[in-house]
Amino acid sequence: MSDLDDTTLPKTYDPTHVEKRRYAMWEQSGYFSPGPKAGRDSYSLMIPPPNVTGNLHMGHAFQDTIMDALIRYHRMKGKQTLWQVGTDHAGIATQMVVERQLEAEGKTRHDLGREAFIDRVWAWKESSGGTIVHQLRRLGASCDWSREKFTMDRELSHAVQEEFVRLYNEGLIYRGKRLVNWDPVLHTAVSDLEVLSEQEEGFMWHMRYPLTDGSGFLTVATTRPETMLGDCAVAVHPEDERYRHLVGQSVQLPLTLRTIPIIADDYVDPEFGSGCVKITPAHDFNDHEVGSRHNLPLINIFTKDAAIVDEAPEPYRGLDRYVARKKVVADLDALGLLEKVEPHKLMVPRGDRSKAVIEPYLTDQWYVKTAPLAEEAIKAVEDGRIRFVPANWDKTYFEWMRNIQDWCISRQIWWGHQIPAWYGPDGHLFVCNCEEEVYELAAEHYGKLVTLTRDPDVLDTWFSSALWPFATLGWPKNTQEMIDFYPTNVLVTAFDIIFFWVARMVMMGLKFTDQVPFHDVYITGLVRDGEGHKMSKSKGNILDPLDLIDGIDLEALVAKRTKDMMQPHLAEKIAAATRKEFPDGIPPFGADALRFTMASLATQGRDIKFDLGRIEGYRNFCNKLWNATRFVLMNTEGQTCGADSDSLNDSAADRWILSRLQQVKKEVATAIEEYRFNDASSVAYQFIWGGYCDWYLEMVKPVIYGDEVSEASKIAARHCMVGVLEESLRLLHPLMPFITEELWQKVAPLVGREGPSIMISSWPEVDADRVDPALEKEMAWVMSFVTAVRTVRAEMDLSPGKRLVVLVSGSQTMVERLKRHEGLISVLARLDSWDILSGEAPEGAATGVVEEMQIFIPLAGLIDVDAETARLLKGLQKLEKDLLRVTGKLSNPNFLAKAKPEVVEKERGKQQEMEEKKAGLSRALERMEKLRSVT
Repeated sequence: MSDLDDTTLPKTYDPTHVEKRRYAMWEQSGYFSPGPKAGRDSYSLMIPPPNVTGNLHMGHAFQDTIMDALIRYHRMKGKQTLWQVGTDHAGIATQMVVERQLEAEGKTRHDLGREAFIDRVWAWKESSGGTIVHQLRRLGASCDWSREKFTMDRELSHAVQEEFVRLYNEGLIYRGKRLVNWDPVLHTAVSDLEVLSEQEEGFMWHMRYPLTDGSGFLTVATTRPETMLGDCAVAVHPEDERYRHLVGQSVQLPLTLRTIPIIADDYVDPEFGSGCVKITPAHDFNDHEVGSRHNLPLINIFTKDAAIVDEAPEPYRGLDRYVARKKVVADLDALGLLEKVEPHKLMVPRGDRSKAVIEPYLTDQWYVKTAPLAEEAIKAVEDGRIRFVPANWDKTYFEWMRNIQDWCISRQIWWGHQIPAWYGPDGHLFVCNCEEEVYELAAEHYGKLVTLTRDPDVLDTWFSSALWPFATLGWPKNTQEMIDFYPTNVLVTAFDIIFFWVARMVMMGLKFTDQVPFHDVYITGLVRDGEGHKMSKSKGNILDPLDLIDGIDLEALVAKRTKDMMQPHLAEKIAAATRKEFPDGIPPFGADALRFTMASLATQGRDIKFDLGRIEGYRNFCNKLWNATRFVLMNTEGQTCGADSDSLNDSAADRWILSRLQQVKKEVATAIEEYRFNDASSVAYQFIWGGYCDWYLEMVKPVIYGDEVSEASKIAARHCMVGVLEESLRLLHPLMPFITEELWQKVAPLVGREGPSIMISSWPEVDADRVDPALEKEMAWVMSFVTAVRTVRAEMDLSPGKRLVVLVSGSQTMVERLKRHEGLISVLARLDSWDILSGEAPEGAATGVVEEMQIFIPLAGLIDVDAETARLLKGLQKLEKDLLRVTGKLSNPNFLAKAKPEVVEKERGKQQEMEEKKAGLSRALERMEKLRSVT
């Protein structure tokens, strides 16, 4: 029975009330857990663990909608499903949050000490670190929350230590001095993904380096003149005739007492600048490669704070890099060695957390030798064990993997997995995954108990995340979860972490389990705004999925978008734009409308433009579904609906909608399994709104309301009406779980389908016996006939209640088809009568064509010709004015050259729509003239 006390649905759908109540019921009932194996196939996927510091953003909402649709679909298919959920400890980001709290208290982490600081981070995590998991629930994510993991959990930390020790013992982890991305504010190495490079205004300084033989000088250009203190060579192209004779000679490095060689290297572009390049191996990644090829020394000129080291020339020691820059430039100028300074736009790398300019920095770090691991990972994609969707992303994967560099896995922070390495009194290194055992190893090595010092660094968060697909299932133990759910079926993730995360999971999965971690990798695009722009705080175009779900008033939205903005003029601009775009704030659309919007936009391989018009349209779809269900319930509750469908006297309309339903079931299931979520949503939407609501329910009304209709026919209509709705709700459930659950609870009992929840009911299977292509074709003709009549009504502004007389001319086959369905057509098209045309068509009659049949609708007596002509002319004049404006814009070369392609395309769409409307108005005016001539 229904779990609602009342027997009818409320008149309006309130998503907030329904969604929160339904989610609580699902979670409390344990429906998200896999349940017993019981001979079932398994289906599993892993959530890309969001940062514990994070909030749900549109990218999360997009990916989580797709993952939830997959897990709900396969759950309904009867599989043992696991959607593993959890969060990442986000080393740098989390440490910064807590350090800011300490700063507000006038303290630093060093005041607390490492152990107390880590305790403080754990306390923050317990009190404030769960925001995003609550937000995931609001979206409807049916993860198994009972298995929620955190990358710093004891079990996962043990797995990470095991990973490190095994790789180290096999010679795949080593410690070495190499160039890294260094954040001089956070005092740690950072990954490429944590470096944001944006174009900024700067300068190019052209400096003269005197030849040591006194015969002249070479001019080099740089955007970082302070680094010249660490120069070790000047490079020229080996084929550059201007400098070939100088290769092997040397120059005097200004401001220092050093001479440096002139070398030849293909890296140099002879067409750029003077064709001479200063080489600073310790402070530029490209220069480091050149230096390695020519055995140049590595001279580090920076401290960890990006100040000049004490080993540098005395005038610059201890200066901040930018202060040193000014002094170097001034000193060069004083010596006549500054040739010129030019404005120059350059890409500046900044830390995504600290916003500090990142320095290439020479420091001791831990590394993984990745080339041996990459070999098998490349084969896994080549031989099809792993498939990228869309397939073209495998090219990106191969490009990275075939040119892979060793991976820096150490970070100079406190929050994270501390490297399981200890140093003895003489520097001897011990690596062990158990702190108690390491002291035993040391005592055995030294012959006595000694004091050990643990390596202070922690591991890169990607190192621990690389284990996510199997460590969360209990590895290194061979657990039942590993047996049931590994390898996982699919990974849903973004293109920008194919190398940072996807590839590393593949390498570690193959290394430690001899299996791929997942079979499919579904790559999503970026969620952009409606104009195709990337969402960013500086643009003021960020949309919060929770605001779309629950709504937000205007002032709260303005405050959110301008919070923490340092530039008042930008904040004012964004506030004004927000007030213009959302004068009433954002209304609550509900999670289902947001999810369906995301699915409808999920075209493989493309970024999506999130248009608020779409989500508003799908909120209307929710309302349409709600109202259709109310109509069905009002006409079926307490009525006989027929239990045995085989004994019912189905009408043509019943048989048509049941046939269409079978095709829709097949198409939706295939689309979901092929990751074509836009197709799945489109097919479901068109069927439910267009086929079921707009056509079938209108077709069935004369049956259920007819006084002269037999009770058997009414029972058949009620049975079909409620049965198709019930299966449609199950079809729609993976994409719109909340409203389908609410409605299914009312509808399911009417078809004898008892069960506690739609999410654990079965997926609707295709009934091949119900498929009738011939009837579908015939009913398509019926709808085209009705549509042709309705089009005339709209063009001539005829009242929907005014019954029309229709004359037809066509083949005997068409006439017989009309006779078979005349009752249905007369009701849907509101016809008074129809007849076969004899002789000429009436002057001024409106016409339409449906396949081989012509339709004529005499208008005499139905229309005030003068009034209608005046209305049409007024509409045509306005339309022509608007059309002229759009056509002029599209004829303007400046507009076409400067406007974005999507804007031009939008204007072309307007033009086409206006031209079609103009043609319709012109046809109507011609009819008026003909009608005037006969009246």
